Amino acid sequence: MRALVATTAGAPATLADHAAPTGHVLSAMWSSLNYKDALALRGRPGVLRSLPLVPGIDVVGRDPAGDVVVVTGAGLGERTDGGLAERVAIDPATALPVPAAFTPQQAAAIGTAGVTAALAVLALERDGAPDGPVLVTGAGGGVGGFAIALLAAAGREVHAATGRADAIGDHLRALGAAAVVDRLPAEPGRPLQKATWAGVVDAVGGGALVNAIAATAPGGTVAACGLAGSADLPGTVLPFILRGVVLAGIFSVDLPIARRRAAWDLLAERIDGGVVDRLTDRVVGLDAATEAAEDVLGGSVRGRVLVRIAP
Repeated sequence: MRALVATTAGAPATLADHAAPTGHVLSAMWSSLNYKDALALRGRPGVLRSLPLVPGIDVVGRDPAGDVVVVTGAGLGERTDGGLAERVAIDPATALPVPAAFTPQQAAAIGTAGVTAALAVLALERDGAPDGPVLVTGAGGGVGGFAIALLAAAGREVHAATGRADAIGDHLRALGAAAVVDRLPAEPGRPLQKATWAGVVDAVGGGALVNAIAATAPGGTVAACGLAGSADLPGTVLPFILRGVVLAGIFSVDLPIARRRAAWDLLAERIDGGVVDRLTDRVVGLDAATEAAEDVLGGSVRGRVLVRIAP
């Protein structure tokens, strides 16, 4: 079968013939390029646990019973061959039917980015975020875009933080952002800042996350789901012990099926296909995915890059 295969540490993945999988196998239709996938495709360390391996942490395809299902995370493209291949072996316990609200293409565009955003929003709502604006950092990416749409659909006032306001401000407002603000400083500021945010969905990490925590209102929740800026957390405990701020870590790989279903239910309830299409930056074939990964890493993509697997 055709697949994008990473064979050598530090070298980009290449399109090649690859051994067909066995077991519960999907005939793949669509995949997508997440930040992890872009790192793996460009030969960056930290994602693939062994070599050779097929990247791709998301896949939408037809299972042996003929049903169209979606799998996100679950070790694909990290521990086992992933979605950037014509056929993909999966654990059927991790698969869900594509919701009726979405086409297979739209389900792939949602993928891990949308599931992560939904889990972050569920965390904010579970902990009862107080009244006031909610900040979404890294707003130009897939997680940020879906978080804006999910929060706005619930009636929240969303402030979208980005370093590309001139280029994508109108796009973020169309998703539901009430305001577009500059990205937060990468260097930590005062440990307690003006209480501004009722909640935060952060995909950046580092000093930006620390500043977001420091400016979160008493009783607010900060959902940390990315490290596009840094994996560091150079802050203090003061917001937690003086304001009762909650820091909720969002992990979307090895999810129990009930949590997967809750995320997809929220997405189907609050987001329509038009929002998903707006968040789709482009569609590429397997032969162009490694090149497109460079744009994902460079931060020039608005939302999501889809990969068409089936002809």
